[in-house]
This record gives sequence, structure tokens and C-alpha cells, in this order.
Amino acid sequence: MTFNRSRAGTFSVLTPRRGQSALSHASSLKLTTNMSQGPYYIGVDVGTGSVRAGLVKPDGTIVASFTEETTTWRDPEDHRIFEQSTNNIWDGMCKCIKACLKEAKVAPSEVKGIGFDATCSLAVSDMNGKPVVVTKGEQLGQNGDRNIILWADHRAEKEAELINSTGSVVLDYVGGTMSLEMEIPKTLWLKNNMKPELFKRSQFFDLPDFLTYRATGYNRRSCCSVACKCSYVPTKNGWQPDFFQKIGLGEFVENNFAQLGQEEVLTAGMPVGNGLSKQAAEETGLLEGTPVGSGVIDAYAGWLGTVAAKYTLDGKLAKEDPSLDESRHRLAAVAGTSTCHIVASPEGVFVNGVWGPYKDVVFPGWWMNEGGQSSTGQLIDFMITTHPAYGRLKEVAEQRKTNIHQVLADELERLRKEKGAESLTELTKDLHFYPDLHGNRSPLADPRMTGSIVGLQLDSGLNDLARKFNVTLEAIALQTRHIVDQMNAKGHSIRSIYMSGGQAKNAPLMQLFANTCNMPVVLPQNSGAAVVLGAAMLGRFAGEAQGDAKKLAIENRGEALWDIMVEMTPAGTMVVPAASAKEKKLLEAKYKIFLEAIDIQRRWRKEMEEASQ
Repeated sequence: MTFNRSRAGTFSVLTPRRGQSALSHASSLKLTTNMSQGPYYIGVDVGTGSVRAGLVKPDGTIVASFTEETTTWRDPEDHRIFEQSTNNIWDGMCKCIKACLKEAKVAPSEVKGIGFDATCSLAVSDMNGKPVVVTKGEQLGQNGDRNIILWADHRAEKEAELINSTGSVVLDYVGGTMSLEMEIPKTLWLKNNMKPELFKRSQFFDLPDFLTYRATGYNRRSCCSVACKCSYVPTKNGWQPDFFQKIGLGEFVENNFAQLGQEEVLTAGMPVGNGLSKQAAEETGLLEGTPVGSGVIDAYAGWLGTVAAKYTLDGKLAKEDPSLDESRHRLAAVAGTSTCHIVASPEGVFVNGVWGPYKDVVFPGWWMNEGGQSSTGQLIDFMITTHPAYGRLKEVAEQRKTNIHQVLADELERLRKEKGAESLTELTKDLHFYPDLHGNRSPLADPRMTGSIVGLQLDSGLNDLARKFNVTLEAIALQTRHIVDQMNAKGHSIRSIYMSGGQAKNAPLMQLFANTCNMPVVLPQNSGAAVVLGAAMLGRFAGEAQGDAKKLAIENRGEALWDIMVEMTPAGTMVVPAASAKEKKLLEAKYKIFLEAIDIQRRWRKEMEEASQ
């Protein structure tokens, strides 16, 4: 479901029609007051399981928003495999855009710009833009729908190990270790498994860049995609020939990186080509030439859509607009299936196990670092749905006419009172969970890390499920602190966390973040809208910058985009740390045990490897 956001008018929350799910077609935000004329901007957000389009006014009011599910293919014999289709995503996006225009009764001529964000997934096409299959087997490299290796795909472990053995300067800009989730390990896997003649005719995109290419016909890469995921180093003249030759991708050097993007890269929101192509305009229902902003990875769109917010505390709104310099103290945590942690800085800060620093990916001259947890929302779902009491949990939720998370919250509160515990932290003080069931992205950069739990009892009932649910939230919060601590220890100055995504609706988790990290957490007015709003900001920047030499000037882009962010971002709500002295001591002890669990796992792994030789 899409939730309401009230600003200039009154909005209503619409439930899905009969036969529709909130994901499969789209619920919408519907304007009930008289609408003013444009301009309007469209943001397109491609997430892990869906694509969403939002129609947005210059003040940030979301006039309409629609969502379509996307298809992900798994391999039943290989848990590492996750694949998608650009055709499937594009078709869903077009449906969403047309639905927004129809719902809001907005003419295509009133849309003055469109921006895209997407997951950092590898999209492959031939040199004419036709999709190329990435599935292992006989069809690999042929034209066909399944042409995306999703960000979560872990097939390229050996390729990542090779890359990390090179000692290349490229590694300095990804926290010292390249993740197998990035695009170059996956591209190298394709090189190692695809027929040479088919690999030679393919081109490789981070998904946001494919979408702007598909929309405009112009192959212009974004600095966000190529610097963050494709081993492009802006401060070292871009592509690194020695690195690509050393890892076995020398053909990229020979063809002047035509397969990765050889034209000048663009900072966030810069106009791409001549705007929407005739074909894309017909497919989306928009006008040919509608300005298209250079895209960003979805986490960076979440940063755009949150960190410029004012906030309310105790019902009072902060008076002053935040400055661009203030952004360096605000960490954006974009929390969905996984969580990304984005922070800006005027100087490059190198943090082991944290991606970056990346220069120019949003604002010219500014740097970004990106931490991450590979599985958070997915982890919460996994811990609930795999527990023996899951069936009972659903029954109770149905009986009480509420959702399963409320049942778990009620059960935890009942247990807390029954045990005489001051807090939920005290209730589960003897249960310790380490959460890396899908490897560690940050700050360890170790895909071999696994999960562990200490304190198990002969209990498979709803009480046990509730306790494990609580320590799952606790583990996510503790790992967030681990990432923030490492960033600040290396030179960042993070003072607050700005949330977006579905987890921002989980009030106990947000308070746990504030208590565990000992800093305020700012919640967006609409937890599900921040990312699509960030994408719309890119569309607005492109629309206003088209033909405006002053705004396009490199020295003005940063402040111009920041001003758009301030104007379009609704005020958030601040959650301040509220742990008692006793709970603070318990959380500190839990954090110490959390760090010890890392050392123990690595030591045990080493001992077993030595014993097996």
C-alpha cells in the first residue's frame, strides 16, 4: 500500500481494489482538492521486487504513485542466483507512469522532467540495446529476457577473490575489498562463462544507467553507477587500464571501454541526451524530449529524498533550512530488503570495509561513502517465516484482526511484564544473535560470514518466536552501530541517522537504533516515498538545468540540487535516544558480545580450515 502524505492539499489512502495486491498493481495517492497546473516531475524507483513511479509537484507533494511487481528468477540448485529482466521492469514502469497521469488527470505536456533510480544490478545488452541472457547454460550470451544479474546474486565469489588479490588502486575506493555484489566481478564471471564472440558484442550497465539509455537512446553513464559499482575512479582519470588487463578484461582497454561506457560521465540529475526518445515517449505516455536526469543507485535516491529534511521534535518544527555543509553530519539509512548507509563529506574519507570514498557521484567536488547490510528486511522475514510457530502467529493475527508484527510486539510486552524486565533488551539479555546470514557487506567486507545464535532452549512456541524477533531487530541495530562507529573512527562526523524504507515504520526498531547508536533518528513523513521522491528531484534538476548554462556550471550544480532537495523534502520526525541507565549498560554489553562473535567466528573458521588441510 502507498501511504498518504499531506502538504499542500488533502490526500487519501486507497486500499487495493478487489483482486489486486498492494504490490501487484498499485495503490495510489489521490488528490482530493483542486489541482493547480504543472510543472510536475516523475520519479521512477526500481527496487528489488517492484518498480514504482511517482508524480510529484515542485514542493514535493506526491500527486499519484503506482507500483508494479517485478519478476526475480532463482535457481533451485544454486541459492546464489538471482536474475531479472529489463523488459519486465520497463513494462511495469510504463504501466505505472501511465497510471499516475490518468489518476491525477495530468497532461503529458505538464511533466517537465523524469528521473530514475534502481538497484545496483548488472544489466547486459548487445550493442543495439537488445537484452542478452545472463543465465548459465546454452542460452548464456544469446538475446533473451533474463538479462539482469541482481545485486544480491553471489555467483562471482571466485572472480571477486581474484580481483581482491591484485592490490589495485581500485580497491582503495571500495573500502579495501571489492564485494562480489559489484558489477566487475559479475562481468568477469560472464567473460569466464560466455562464448568469446558473444561476450565481445555485449555491453554492461549498472541498472540505473541502462534505464536512462533505454529512455533516451544516449549511452551516457552516471558517475554514481560507474564510480560506485564499476571500478571507475574519478580522481585517477576514470577507468584503470592496468586493473582491467590484470583481471582478464583486457578487451575493454583495447576497445576504449566501449562496453562499459566511454563517453563523459554525468553527475546526478544532469540532462541525458535530448530527453525521452520517440519510442520511450510512446511507451510511457509522455512527450518526446521530456528531460531525463542522469540516474543514481536507489540508496543514493534515498539519501537525496531524506537528508535535506527539517524535523519536528516534541511537535515543534526546526526553523532553519539545513545547509549543504550540514549534510555531512547526516547518515541516510535506506532500509528495505537490505540496508545501505550513505554519508557525504567535502573531503575523501577512507574506511576499511565501507565502500568509497566516491567523488562527484551526487555533487561535484563532494565525496560519498556507502556502508551496507546485505540482509535486513529479508532477515526479519526469514527469522519469522522459518520458525515452527509461524503458523500459530498467523492464526493469532487473524483472530485479533491485526498484523503479525503487532502480535509479536504484544507478546513481547506481555513477556516483559511477566518477567519483571525494565526493557525488551533486559528480557532477551541472555539470547545473542549474529545476523550475517547472507555474508557481511560492511564493515567487514566478508561474504563468508554467517549467522549464529547463542542461548537456545527447548522452546518452539510463540514466546520463542517473539524473543528471536526481538534479538533480530537488536542485531540489526548493533550492526548499524558497528558501521557508524567505523565511519566516525576514520574521520566522518555522523551525528544523526535519516531513515527511509519500510523499516522506518517499525517504531520499536527506530527507538532501538537511537538507543543503540546513541544519536537521534529522523523518520520521513512517508517512509515509502523518500526514494521515489529522490528520483523525482533528479527529473526536476534536469528540467530546470536544460539550457541553463549557469545551473549546469560545475561550480553551481551542488547548491542548485541541494536547494531542490530542501524545497521538495517534507519535514521528518526526530526520535531521540531514550534508554535508561540500566538499558544503556545492557546494550553496551550486547555490543561487546556482538564484536566478540565476529572474532570467534573467524577464529573457528581458521581452525577448521587448518584442520581440513
